[in-house]
Amino acid sequence: MDIKASIEDTRKGFEESFATGTFYNRQTQDTEHLENILRYIGVKEGMKILDLGTGSGYLAFPIAKNNPACEVIGLDIVSGALGANSTRAKEEGLANLSFVSYDGIDFPFESETFDLIVTRYSLHHFPDIEHSIGEVSRVLKKGGHFFISDPRPNDCDVDRFVDKYMQLKKDGHIKFYTKDEWETICGHQRLSLIDSFDSSIRFPKKKDTAYGYEDVLANADKAVKDSYELVETDTEIFVTEGVNNIMFEK
Repeated sequence: MDIKASIEDTRKGFEESFATGTFYNRQTQDTEHLENILRYIGVKEGMKILDLGTGSGYLAFPIAKNNPACEVIGLDIVSGALGANSTRAKEEGLANLSFVSYDGIDFPFESETFDLIVTRYSLHHFPDIEHSIGEVSRVLKKGGHFFISDPRPNDCDVDRFVDKYMQLKKDGHIKFYTKDEWETICGHQRLSLIDSFDSSIRFPKKKDTAYGYEDVLANADKAVKDSYELVETDTEIFVTEGVNNIMFEK
């Protein structure tokens, strides 16, 4: 895999998604899920927090607003979105919130900088997941926590239909991971699973950005498609994906 090319595909895809705004927001926003995450992560006064793959700042903004005594940094490769986020943070008077761009490979922070690292719906785009989780461990303080929220494949989806389906939109999707896979990957980097909860996302995809979807659907087992509650309309395809929400400790 060409890691830099994959990162560039992701950057371009999300620059376009964030520019259009409305459809991307409809894909990913879920007030109940957000509230569950904010309660679950257990922010404490004085923490330094990293929102990895922050995008539009979906986690970073409410964390910063709810915890003015904490420093929150959003990290991403999508510079256009980060510029808009910075403007919004200034307008909302969030002096404890800032945004940093990076190359998608090495985190631009010193070792043991953060008390808490959070990430939502981004890690399936990371082409070198072992290295990225290594970077998470490097910049996380000993005893610090790492929270992952990311969709997973269904148990019956042994051929990973869902990954082929998500790759139809050329935005750098790599792979959804099972809970066991996350435990193994993070375990390699001295991160231990301590707790988790499940959720789901109903995900729409526009057919005009999913070239070749007919072949992907035709080649998938009906039981697998049914497990994702796949529904096709004239302009969109909808699937329901389970989501891992997992807390690790260094």
